[in-house]
Amino acid sequence: PEKDYLASKKAGDHSLAQGLKGDATYLIIKEDGSLESYGLNAVCTHLGCVVPWSAAQNKFMCPCHGSQYAPTGAVVRGPAPLPLALAHIETSESGNIVFKPWDETDFRTDGKPWWT
Repeated sequence: PEKDYLASKKAGDHSLAQGLKGDATYLIIKEDGSLESYGLNAVCTHLGCVVPWSAAQNKFMCPCHGSQYAPTGAVVRGPAPLPLALAHIETSESGNIVFKPWDETDFRTDGKPWWT
């Protein structure tokens, strides 16, 4: 359940979970200790490597070709052409964390989500 998960994590934590379609997706703990309302797909938009979070650099850094992403998943350095895909995070009636498709405007680009 979400409350157990949050109790086990510190502010700023970025942990991978199985997201939509089985893709590795980051759950992010905000500075106030609550869960961010979105998850970030961990697959680099360049050639599909899994992108680790670097707490020291405060960004996602792809080890394959050097792409970098801001904490929101927006591209800050290529060759990645697109931001990391988003998924909504909700809490089910039983208290479990659930991913839901994100098909509205991407708040980072103000455009249509490329992954839908």
